[in-house]
Amino acid sequence: MLRRESIPKDPVILLSFINTKLRDKYPSLHALCDDMELEENDLKLILGTLDYEYSEELNKFI
Repeated sequence: MLRRESIPKDPVILLSFINTKLRDKYPSLHALCDDMELEENDLKLILGTLDYEYSEELNKFI
């Protein structure tokens, strides 16, 4: 299980990291956050600074 400390701090790298995890391993953002012990709203806020939003339909930030 990955911990908060092991995720990228840079928002652009974080975007790529999260979308890759969603594509390869997790069926939803909720499942990713639960497994990685992350706050879903925090991720949405951080990636929102890049004007990205989570799409449940596509299961990725777009």
